[in-house]
Amino acid sequence: MSQNIHSTILGTGHYLPNKVVKGSDFLNHSFLNKRGETFDIGNDVIIEKFFGITGIAERRYADDNQVASDLGFLASERAIEDAKIDKEELDYIIVAHNFGDVKKGNVRVDCMPTLASRIKQKLQIENPYCVAYDLPFGCPGWVEAMIQANYYIKSGDAKKILVVGTETLSRVVDPHDRDSMIYADGAGATVLGATDSDDGIIAHMTRSDTIEHAKLLWMGESYKEGFGDDIFIKMEGRKLYNYALTHVPPLVKKCIEKAGIEVTDVKKVLIHQANEKMDEAMLQRLFKSYGIKEVPEGIMPMIIEKMGNNSVATVPVLLDKIMRGELKKHNINKGDYIILASVGAGMNCNAIVYKA
Repeated sequence: MSQNIHSTILGTGHYLPNKVVKGSDFLNHSFLNKRGETFDIGNDVIIEKFFGITGIAERRYADDNQVASDLGFLASERAIEDAKIDKEELDYIIVAHNFGDVKKGNVRVDCMPTLASRIKQKLQIENPYCVAYDLPFGCPGWVEAMIQANYYIKSGDAKKILVVGTETLSRVVDPHDRDSMIYADGAGATVLGATDSDDGIIAHMTRSDTIEHAKLLWMGESYKEGFGDDIFIKMEGRKLYNYALTHVPPLVKKCIEKAGIEVTDVKKVLIHQANEKMDEAMLQRLFKSYGIKEVPEGIMPMIIEKMGNNSVATVPVLLDKIMRGELKKHNINKGDYIILASVGAGMNCNAIVYKA
């Protein structure tokens, strides 16, 4: 493992589907609680409270003929173009996802062949030594794939790696569960390359907590009795929130310390776009652990209001939007230290300190 080689981002890309689903589109849904009972408040109130907690006003759903590998392919094309490399030079393609290619109207998971193999085929990469494999790691999957790619590059085994996060969560939600309004579809991709400069991935940290937390997110039956044998995403929202607040801030702090920098050196924190209030609370707790009461303004860009939670895609989509100048008042300059962090099913959480 060479201390002189770093993994730097050569290019980024993302793809968000065209179909926009707003809160008002859920007004006629039949939402039920865990006991299969209707709520004593109207859907308009449920939707309003949901927005107040999550910050999600609308989300993107894939077209009926699209699957996750299609979205990942489109994001990958843009990342490769942005990196200005020959796609045949890629040593690895690592694709993070949770459910594979789920077709419209069919909740069955389809992961064979791997999404990475499908994306490699769609990209028409002929190089047989471009190794393509998948990484299921919950919402932190793309960040973890970046960490794995970094190991390959620092070992000298690889020089260029495509890292993709793609998901169509809209296909695996229970329409009778109000939490279904959280989830969305999308894809983000990054090309990592080897450099002998001091830029790139400086440090990383990951933790997995399974004894008490493995089933805070799981697959379960619909809240509507007799809805069928399919299983859908379910979560313990309050416990998940508490897990994130308890474990993510100290993990990020450890990562910052491992990098040998101060929290005041960090210019941007790009965190998994899952819940606006949760993300804000995690950031406040991080700075509070340093004795800093006020979080620096503009340090945490948020796009969840228009994008929703598309799992492994949220961080790379956010990163690409900043790199392409699509977010006003947000940019990443040469020499800036940024944090890439995520939390999700496992329960897993991770963080990267990256020097631009």
